[in-house]
Amino acid sequence: MIPMFETSFALLGLAAGLAYLLGSVPFGIVMARLFGLGDLRQIGSGNIGATNVLRTGNKLAAFLTLVLDAAKGGIAVLVARHFLGEDAAQVAAFTAFLGHCYPVFLGFHGGKGVATFLGTLLALAWPLGLAACATWAAVAAIWRISSLAALAAAALSPVWALLLGLPQIVVLAIGLAALIALRHQANIARLIAGTEPRIGKKS
Repeated sequence: MIPMFETSFALLGLAAGLAYLLGSVPFGIVMARLFGLGDLRQIGSGNIGATNVLRTGNKLAAFLTLVLDAAKGGIAVLVARHFLGEDAAQVAAFTAFLGHCYPVFLGFHGGKGVATFLGTLLALAWPLGLAACATWAAVAAIWRISSLAALAAAALSPVWALLLGLPQIVVLAIGLAALIALRHQANIARLIAGTEPRIGKKS
């Protein structure tokens, strides 16, 4: 259910540290400043991800944030896999995700990690990544609620991993899904109360 760890702990630690730093780059804040949208932490939900950028009404800035947040997770995985192996790729996936959620550059107050989560899955195993993206898209299209789509995609990712014959990714997928649920506690409360905002709603 987990990959065999063959890389030395020193190299795994190096991969983890570099992936964490890459994951910590707050592209939402960077895009908001480049497009003159102000401090993203003072807009809407205060989250640094693409959904909150979209609330400013700037679709290009939101799209670029989405792509870059996904790319940093994917790049961390691909680089670690190329130089060290599959065990390092999974470690890098987890720590890049942690970097986005708890970035050192923002005092450990980061985003909710959905785009980075999807980017890491696409790089780890593209069929699993596509299944998670399709889950997100389907739920978002039906209910128009980003957080609900994210929670569904995360919760089903271990199931997709098993169905796609990727048992070595299941433990990682469960860990990432648990963290996404943790980061969405306030959203879950609003979903239960029926007050969660819909995609594209400006604040």
